[in-house]
Amino acid sequence: MASSGKAGLFLIFVTVFIDLLGFGIVLPLLPRYGESFEASKWELGLLMASFSAMQFVFAPLWGRVSDRIGRRPVLILGLAGSTISYALFGYATSLGAEGSMLGISALSWLFITRIGAGIAGATIPTAQAYIADVTGPAERAKGMALIGAAFGIGFTFGPLLGAMFVSDVQGAAPSPAPGYVAAGLSGLALLFAIIKLPESLNPDSKSAKRHWLDLGSFKTAMGHPHVGMILGTIFITTFAFGQFETTLSLLTKKLGMSQQDNFFAYAYIGLILTISQGFLVRRLAPKIGDYRMSLFGVVTMTAGLLALAWVAITGSANMLYALVPLAVIGFAATTPSLQSMLSLSSLESEQGGILGVGQSMSALARILGPIAGVVLFNEGKTPANPYWFGAGLMAVGLVAVLMLKNAGFKPTEKSQTTSEVEST
Repeated sequence: MASSGKAGLFLIFVTVFIDLLGFGIVLPLLPRYGESFEASKWELGLLMASFSAMQFVFAPLWGRVSDRIGRRPVLILGLAGSTISYALFGYATSLGAEGSMLGISALSWLFITRIGAGIAGATIPTAQAYIADVTGPAERAKGMALIGAAFGIGFTFGPLLGAMFVSDVQGAAPSPAPGYVAAGLSGLALLFAIIKLPESLNPDSKSAKRHWLDLGSFKTAMGHPHVGMILGTIFITTFAFGQFETTLSLLTKKLGMSQQDNFFAYAYIGLILTISQGFLVRRLAPKIGDYRMSLFGVVTMTAGLLALAWVAITGSANMLYALVPLAVIGFAATTPSLQSMLSLSSLESEQGGILGVGQSMSALARILGPIAGVVLFNEGKTPANPYWFGAGLMAVGLVAVLMLKNAGFKPTEKSQTTSEVEST
């Protein structure tokens, strides 16, 4: 790899990492702040889903725009949007449940800030295109893994940083400070990009086309053996984990954990996810193959969700820390192995379209999962409902994975290295 390519990789890693620190600060607060602003269960679900919905719509658009005008201006625009959105989040939080600005309620402003952050955050595929521009084929996978590393590290240290700016008293009022801190971090990344980040696109650069879930690609994908079961399992796994991510803040509140403790729980999950992806899955996948890795992941995630249901019923915060790694490790093992199997089930000339459908299925699951999770969490007398439902879905996913072998899918001992495929 040329020295300029290494410099470009370092710069894009720093830019994305700083921005994702802000994401890691705000995400754990959203469900609690939404409840404080008297959001209904449906409003809270939509609030959590709005970010993913905007990414689903705008990621392909930003990718195509960056093909025309360059990566640098799109990335700078996205960072500017993140800075403004997080600053508005902080200000909207300071208004309180009864406050308003320009005649718009504070809860509505929360929606506006999440929609804005989703549009701005949809530039992550542009960062991937930047990496594709500055790396050769031999270094491409390692370069792409930097985005996953930036996400994992940002999701670990973002909550730790956020914990410094909230109260450790249970039931304390929402603080606007985390939003302003997130805005400051994104603003720092914006300045860094303006000053240091060079343009990567040149006339010979060819980045992969970004796909929405168009019927043509979906029809092509479903025409291949095994693909339907793999796509269904990808959707189920992401849907179930999306429920877990969304309701975790609500669960920690039910367990009597303060906002600071809630941040620590998210940092703990980020650390487990980083270790699982960077060491456990990366080392095991080439040895046992993607099929066995996916089987291990589905079983482990099912057990983890059942364990979370038990935690929700018993109300033990200590057991949450002891048992939540099951769900996280299971997800870390399942998603990249399924994506690799999806690639192995398609022709080389059709992989872009089929993998695009897989990404779209994941995006749809991240939109629908949070809505279902919040509604189920607030339905009935027990907060265990989303975890029972998620475990049931994962049991269906387990059947689908087992059917793959019976349907003739050949488990490969050595296939695409799992760490080469993003799991987030």
